[in-house]
Amino acid sequence: MTSLFDSVTFGKIPLANRLVMAPMTRNRAKPCGGATELMAEYYAQRASAGLVITEGVQPSQVGQGFLNTPGLHHPEQVASWRAVTDAVHAAGGRIVVQLMHSGRIGHPSLYDSAHTSVAPSPVAAAGQCFTPGGMQDYPVPHELTVDEIAATVRDFATAARNAVEAGFDGVEIHAGNGFLLHQFLAENTNHRTDAYGGSIANRIRFTVEVAEAVVAAIGNERTSMRISPGNPYNDIAEGDTEALYAALVPALPELAFLEVCEIVTRPVTRAVRDLWRGNLVLNPHAAPDSFPATAKSAQEVLDEGLADAVSLGALFLANPDLPARIAAGGPFNEADESAFYGGDHRGYTDYPALGR
Repeated sequence: MTSLFDSVTFGKIPLANRLVMAPMTRNRAKPCGGATELMAEYYAQRASAGLVITEGVQPSQVGQGFLNTPGLHHPEQVASWRAVTDAVHAAGGRIVVQLMHSGRIGHPSLYDSAHTSVAPSPVAAAGQCFTPGGMQDYPVPHELTVDEIAATVRDFATAARNAVEAGFDGVEIHAGNGFLLHQFLAENTNHRTDAYGGSIANRIRFTVEVAEAVVAAIGNERTSMRISPGNPYNDIAEGDTEALYAALVPALPELAFLEVCEIVTRPVTRAVRDLWRGNLVLNPHAAPDSFPATAKSAQEVLDEGLADAVSLGALFLANPDLPARIAAGGPFNEADESAFYGGDHRGYTDYPALGR
């Protein structure tokens, strides 16, 4: 029987165990979008994970959706990440960067641009975003032209090459949680009548093209993707979720792994598992009385054959030495939710290790 502590290799990425640190936005980058020494410390502390997946990193300026999030589209940003990857590797870990374009989830004041946010269609998201000027409504986004879609695909490929230059072991493309790729997939945000909208075959086209471009840039053995079937986050309504992912998953190129952020029912996860021909990482659903993302349920995911590894978020955030704690049966630190987004070392790098 497979254990959480068994090693595994995803493409060209060797994992010492099957506990993956899930991507989590922490809003502690430099104003220019560069990584900081504090970020290097944070990720290195968690290098005992089989694999660390970074917070979402924008592949272009207009891809930014939140304050103080990092990028990989400027030479200064690329150089700054080298300290992070070196620190994780020195601690014996492996790290991939998540490339996340926020699409309509953002505001032009975040990136000091005369342009507004972009999306498949000019449909504003419900709600507000935190900006340098305080809370503001999401603006009506600019509808990407076909030429701009092609340029965005190239942005992802360039950012992937930048990631390799910065020392990352690979790249994860974020295609969930209501951000740009997910906006193309969903019925309520994609009203296009061209080759990128309408039918499911057309709505998946952009996501597949991004995956193919990144694979062409850095190789399939260093490329992965995150999806979140049925996730309504950021005002998303996919339509027929099962039909959507029954089309998307087989259309993707071969990847090092596919990460599934489990939001709705386990049958959807099982369906993706059956459809996907490669390695799968599951980020288990964390709703009360369902399948909480705990140490116990992580092993159960492997026992049930649902995935080849398990990604955990808040547990890794609060427990930098999580694999050792799971092996010892705890205890586990509680996460300080007030320090999740932005701030200094508090609630970031000051969680104690076992025995301290």
